[in-house]
Amino acid sequence: MRSYAFGIDIGGTTVKCGLFTTDGTFIESWEIPTRSENNGSQILPDIAKTITKKIKEKNITLDDVEGVGVGVPGPVFDDGVVNGCVNLGWGVLDVKGQLSTLLSGLPVEVANDANAAALGEQWRGGGKGFSNVIMVTLGTGVGGGVIVGGRILAGAHGAAGEIGHITVNHHETERCNCGKKGCLEQYASATGIVHVAHKMLNESDRPSPLRSIDPLTSKDIFDAAKTGDPISLELVDYLGKKLGTALTAVTAVTDPDVVVIGGGVSRAGQILLDAVEKHYKEDAFRSTKNTDFKLAVLGNNAGMVGAVKMVLSKD
Repeated sequence: MRSYAFGIDIGGTTVKCGLFTTDGTFIESWEIPTRSENNGSQILPDIAKTITKKIKEKNITLDDVEGVGVGVPGPVFDDGVVNGCVNLGWGVLDVKGQLSTLLSGLPVEVANDANAAALGEQWRGGGKGFSNVIMVTLGTGVGGGVIVGGRILAGAHGAAGEIGHITVNHHETERCNCGKKGCLEQYASATGIVHVAHKMLNESDRPSPLRSIDPLTSKDIFDAAKTGDPISLELVDYLGKKLGTALTAVTAVTDPDVVVIGGGVSRAGQILLDAVEKHYKEDAFRSTKNTDFKLAVLGNNAGMVGAVKMVLSKD
């Protein structure tokens, strides 16, 4: 195996880039703008350019590089073809083939960004030491990734791990951003729990410190819950119920060693884990009832770390 590998995490605003040794040691990270204009036609050339520049800067050659792993915000087929990335302006695009060509044939591996983050947490983060990992990311939306036997489960359409779009409320009248109604994302994301909070506050005149906070955030809700505010505690329990119950279905299918919870909402810490585990254990299948729950530890670097692992694990 060669000495170095690059991990790339493409976001809607910036592209996070990382240089690693092939034993997993992090060397350096940097960012470049994501130029999504003109259907994102400059994104891959920009990535190739910054990798080439870094190789020269570090006085290494292409022969020293094992490959480049890339996480993208959209579904990805097993052959590295992206099945559309709206935020990047991409339709169906052969990211693996095109980027490899731009880098003089350097091997490239591509996966959905949430799946790459899940692989990163399995390799070097909250799931370290386990082969079968479910990762849930609670941010603006709810994302997820499934790792089986140390490898990403992408699915037939590149959409495996879309935990946020499991239906958890068949009576919901408002639509999720995906177009469905009653998705987990509508209740367990940072924006979802705030939306539920506003509805709860509007339905009664019960006192709560949340009433004086504008704009209200998910952090405010968890902070108030930690001080004992009854409404905030109900909101945290509600999130725990929705997420915990949804995960009983996921674990019944995948039987993981551990569920890793990340994203901005996970910074709430133990109060979040306790709420999710409480409801999970109430409804889980007996063989998966004792699945471990852990917090993610790699933060924004998870996608880059997982992207590198893809390169090191390629067949």
